[in-house]
Amino acid sequence: MIVPTRRLLLAAPALLLMPRQAGATQAAMEEAVRGFTGGAAITRGRVALDISPLVENGNTVPLSVIVDSPMTEADHVRAIAIFNERNPQPHVITAQLGPRAGRAILSTHIRLATSQTLLAVAALSDGSFWSDSAQVVVTLAACIEG
Repeated sequence: MIVPTRRLLLAAPALLLMPRQAGATQAAMEEAVRGFTGGAAITRGRVALDISPLVENGNTVPLSVIVDSPMTEADHVRAIAIFNERNPQPHVITAQLGPRAGRAILSTHIRLATSQTLLAVAALSDGSFWSDSAQVVVTLAACIEG
């Protein structure tokens, strides 16, 4: 007969091999945003983050970011970045734009590890940064490491 303590010792290596859900933290997301903005102030507005508030499957989540900009040589969006607080990597994507883009729109699909807040930040040609955020509830998670 195996003693209960011995059973635990035999099971411990198997527990280490189990996949675990890894995630960034709010602080990691804030650090990633600071890296994008260089520490500059971010104003809420001019950016619309379009994503469903309830997602059934976190493996492929469609989202769009639209920035209110005339997209002229003098006034245009230089970049759009998306950040999340609970995926393994807090920085999802940065798209570089210019006045020739015509419209400041980014559409993509991302993976979400769990319910979390997403942040979209736009860098404009005048050096200002604008943002929008959205809370997303995920019923079936993605991004499990192991």
